[in-house]
Amino acid sequence: MQTVHTHTLGFPRIGARRELKIALEAYWRGDTTADALEATGRELRARHWAQQALSGLDFVTVGDFAFYDQVANHIQLLGCEPARFGFDGTEPALTRYFAMARGDREHDGACCGGQHGAEHSAHALDMTKWFDTNYHYLVPEFSADTDFTLCASRLLDEVAEARALGHAVKAALIGPLTFLWLGKAKEAGLDRLNLLERLLPAYTQLLVQLREAGAEWIQVD
Repeated sequence: MQTVHTHTLGFPRIGARRELKIALEAYWRGDTTADALEATGRELRARHWAQQALSGLDFVTVGDFAFYDQVANHIQLLGCEPARFGFDGTEPALTRYFAMARGDREHDGACCGGQHGAEHSAHALDMTKWFDTNYHYLVPEFSADTDFTLCASRLLDEVAEARALGHAVKAALIGPLTFLWLGKAKEAGLDRLNLLERLLPAYTQLLVQLREAGAEWIQVD
């Protein structure tokens, strides 16, 4: 007899009292620290996983939480932050994340020697609606030079969090074709879907790492 497993596609992340929104705005104002913001994220994830488990679901969903949106998460997950931001790798991941989401006014347009140009333009990524909903996401930018390098530590840490709390885990991912389709080409004539062959090895690595981390199911959106 075949077993039926129950789980959700994803769980609202903002919190019953809009805790995430309040914590984000406090962080952006400089009234709190990155550590405090991360702590709020952990508290919300733990609470929401507990609600799923108490409701009798077989798996809790990991990968549906974001401080901004899930596409932005995947830009970092897949190591394809646009080169125009001029990140050198020394910046904290959360700093880079919010620079893509909100822009970096201090360094907007600045490049070597204090000159200005598109090469190191730090205006925020475009936003657009997630399919036909009123939710928005940051639009990935692709060029012929775009490379993909898996940076899965945040997602794997969340899998570990859920398992440490005693939950069976299902990881939710945006699929590779969907990720490319949701982005935009920054060069005339570039078909972003032609980057699929370059992108797939990162997904292969990710699936292996998720399995090793103890994820029992994978949801590919």
